[in-house]
Amino acid sequence: MSRDGTTVPLAKIPGLDPLRVPALSLPETLPAVPLASMHADALRQRFLNPPDWRPETVSEKKFGDRVPTQASVLMGIVQRPVPSLVLTQRTAHLKTHSGQVALPGGKLDPEDADAIAAALRESQEEVGLDPSHVEVLGTLPVYITGTAFVVTPVVALISEHARFVPNPNEVAEVFEVPLPFLMDPANHRWHQFEWEGDVRNWYSMPYYQGDHHRFIWGATAGMLRNLYRFLLA
Repeated sequence: MSRDGTTVPLAKIPGLDPLRVPALSLPETLPAVPLASMHADALRQRFLNPPDWRPETVSEKKFGDRVPTQASVLMGIVQRPVPSLVLTQRTAHLKTHSGQVALPGGKLDPEDADAIAAALRESQEEVGLDPSHVEVLGTLPVYITGTAFVVTPVVALISEHARFVPNPNEVAEVFEVPLPFLMDPANHRWHQFEWEGDVRNWYSMPYYQGDHHRFIWGATAGMLRNLYRFLLA
């Protein structure tokens, strides 16, 4: 639902409404990441001494033969007593992923030195995040979307003093979700949908914030699931 109350489709596949696809039972019961593991010093140590681990999803099934595009997103963890993750609600008029919940970020531009530089630039352009309030910890393995974006997730700490000003051309809202909610598999749902004879699966992490239903799904949820695996390993 957009801010003006109109319905924004969350997918362009005919017949697919992600909000209505039933959740399936997950194959295993996993523990939540302890809160102590989500605070700044613990996160710094995790990236300085990464464990032996494997991402759960690295590539979605293709939707066509689109040329791959390098991109990056910022997994910005705000240093609050209960850490939170910065997310955006994309505007309804964008060509790709309109109306969806997303991590700040976008494609790499020629002037970007690397994926980290692109994530910082895009975050400043989209939500007004001053890079001086950001401490980059590291990156997770690339995640290839069905629309051929090769996305590098950049994990960073954000000062609690940071302020966010959404760019109305790209972002309808900026909001935060408690990281413990996202790092608890009890809040992760698994979905399956058949389209043109092909079965597609994705995670969702529906979050209710007052009157707002924040439906986190698809690539964003997949990358967050990989963050969960990294912190749990």
